[in-house]
Amino acid sequence: MSTDVRRPTPAPSVPFRVLVVDDEDDVRRGLALLSRDVGGDVRDASSAEAALAVVRAWDPHVVVSDITMPGLSGLDLLDELRRSRPHVRVVLITGFGTIEMAVSALQRGASHFLTKPFENEEVRETVARLGREALLDEQLRAARAEDLRRGQFVARDRAMEPVLHKIAQVAPTSMSVLITGESGTGKELAARAIHRQSSMADRPFVALNTAALPDALLESELFGHARGAFTGAMKDRQGLFQQAAGGTVFLDEVGFMSPAFQVKLLRVLQDRTVVPLGTSKAVPVSFRLIAATAQDLREQMAAGAFREDLFYRLNVVPIEMPPLRERPADIVPLAAHFLARYADCVPGLAGRALTLSRESLGVLTSYAWPGNVRELENAVQRALVLSGGEPIQPEHLGLPADGGHAPDESPSSYEEAKEAAVRSFQRGFIERALARSGGNVTRAAESCGMTRAALQRILRALDIDRGAFASD
Repeated sequence: MSTDVRRPTPAPSVPFRVLVVDDEDDVRRGLALLSRDVGGDVRDASSAEAALAVVRAWDPHVVVSDITMPGLSGLDLLDELRRSRPHVRVVLITGFGTIEMAVSALQRGASHFLTKPFENEEVRETVARLGREALLDEQLRAARAEDLRRGQFVARDRAMEPVLHKIAQVAPTSMSVLITGESGTGKELAARAIHRQSSMADRPFVALNTAALPDALLESELFGHARGAFTGAMKDRQGLFQQAAGGTVFLDEVGFMSPAFQVKLLRVLQDRTVVPLGTSKAVPVSFRLIAATAQDLREQMAAGAFREDLFYRLNVVPIEMPPLRERPADIVPLAAHFLARYADCVPGLAGRALTLSRESLGVLTSYAWPGNVRELENAVQRALVLSGGEPIQPEHLGLPADGGHAPDESPSSYEEAKEAAVRSFQRGFIERALARSGGNVTRAAESCGMTRAALQRILRALDIDRGAFASD
């Protein structure tokens, strides 16, 4: 059994954008030249402050920055980019490198760390690899955004019938909807499907993840602000409730809202007015609210963490999204959808017959999918890149060997769970590369898109013996 999809030729790729930041003119020019050698569209800045201005206007894919500079340091620049531009790849360079500094930079979100004097070829390889990654991610994000905008919904399993029925029932009304379900089950897609089938379909659909912002920024995003309301407020700005203009406001992860902000949201729902930050005038707003959460709000109410009156305002029409493990008939159609959707984003796959092998289909349908549809989507994206257009095999999917079933002892924290997941993925990915190369570290590094030195560091960190993969 296989799933074949053919795609049209994609538009030519554009050069990746590289911003070089260093207060030494010679170093800055040299890094810019090396970045251009590998196809980068390069701009430069002599300070972190100047770099941030370039970032706001130009949005680079890769930033190569010295650490020690007058004013803001390269680490300060890294922290700001992780906050405001998390998709940007950051390479940090220092003349005083230590293992501790490199580890600190990588833990703070740097993609790579170089020590002066650096090897020109390592700079070229690093910038080229990160630039290609960033372009691919940009295309994948754009494709996903288009899917969300169009409300692409694959729902063939009978477990989805109640969801589709409720969407059809509630869409023509203006009632508030609360969509619940595990992370990655497609709650925003359901919200967009409601909007698309409603009389508000020609009005805006505005979405916000409330867990991603502190209260002050939540107020600014939702209620708007006046010029001078806070540092950086250079002009008046309408909030999302005003921007909706008779359309739909989708608030994700409402279970993370603070008690203080819950009061403010409740007031908006009761009065249908907002007071922008820095003003005292109430502004009328018109919108339909759809909220979503992966948490049990009734448990939060019992614990005093979520307001009962707000819950009943949100939960007028409840819709529960089933986890992917409870809708097995959708797994293969979803995989085929993602295979077709993202093929255009991978260079060299245009017009190719893209195939999921029988073994891969077996793995897909037997896996438990704890990350739900989002995890399946990521697995297909990964497989497209690693397969190179060849039939997709189980190893290309990169799924954990435990079948996605939770271990007996759960990690004690999110960070611990994240670290364990990353190390598990790294180990499997590196071991497969070593197996393909017969234990040859140089060839394995090339297939992984990294330098030999970088792969050796990972081998030591994960205590992987390359000799175990050597050809007889």
